[in-house]
Amino acid sequence: MSAFLVYLITMTGIYGIMSLSLSLQYGQTGLVNLGQVGFFMVGAYVSAIGSTILGWPIALAFVAGVLGGALFGVLMALPIGNLRQDYWAIVTIAAAELVRVIFLNTNLGSPYVGASYGITGIPSPLQGVLGGPYYGYYYLALVAACLLGCYLVVQWVSRSPFGRVLKAIRESDEVAQALGKNVRAARIWTMAIGGAIAGLGGALFSHFLGFIDPTYFMPLETFLVWAMVILGGAGNHLGALAGAIIIQLLYNGTRFIGFGEEYASLGASLRMVLIGVLIILVILYLPRGILPERRRRYGVRDAAGR
Repeated sequence: MSAFLVYLITMTGIYGIMSLSLSLQYGQTGLVNLGQVGFFMVGAYVSAIGSTILGWPIALAFVAGVLGGALFGVLMALPIGNLRQDYWAIVTIAAAELVRVIFLNTNLGSPYVGASYGITGIPSPLQGVLGGPYYGYYYLALVAACLLGCYLVVQWVSRSPFGRVLKAIRESDEVAQALGKNVRAARIWTMAIGGAIAGLGGALFSHFLGFIDPTYFMPLETFLVWAMVILGGAGNHLGALAGAIIIQLLYNGTRFIGFGEEYASLGASLRMVLIGVLIILVILYLPRGILPERRRRYGVRDAAGR
């Protein structure tokens, strides 16, 4: 049970990083990114390829995964930077599926590496030094440190002048343009920052499991991240983390509920039904989420400065 709890908390931290990425892109900027898993996959694969096939140090592979996610965000945003949100939804989900299909049909170094065979033997940081029954706690601490760093980054971005531009874009492109802001450039930067954060989550994911293949990065993962943000509260980064905890508890914590071998698939389906019902209830009764965004109020001073 203790090993499962460590696994559950570690996965919650990794998906918490993913939810922070979407919280910045959608919650702060209003970008309907339905290809969130694409950043996750690029970060995971770039880091895995660098550390296993190219022989890079793990730290360098992590950095490459983060940069790969950022670059993917830029490439995704460049052709659609001036389009409406419905076009963003179509293009982002198509881009994520395109990346998955490419990795699904591409061998990496030999006929049995990459493609549908996946990548095995992905090393974990300091496993040779700290390996043993307590290594899981070290990796959990590493994920927690990365999660804290990502939270501080998105908080800093949101409270900066650039963050106020993002909120103006979220409300209306015309408002930001009337203030002389470059909406297209701001969207591209947001996708790059969010992509880098999600790429870090993917790198942590691949080095944690030690094996990845394209079936780990289905559109369902994007649905789960969206559920976390909607449930917790779009625009509130703490809410996104709270949503990640709740969804992961429902998605992974309910694996202990036994339905027998005959109804094993029923349990997996019921988990998704439960998550779907929860989202519907939140939208109906808590449309701003469990922890809604707190709107800042700016007072107007009179001539006497009061």
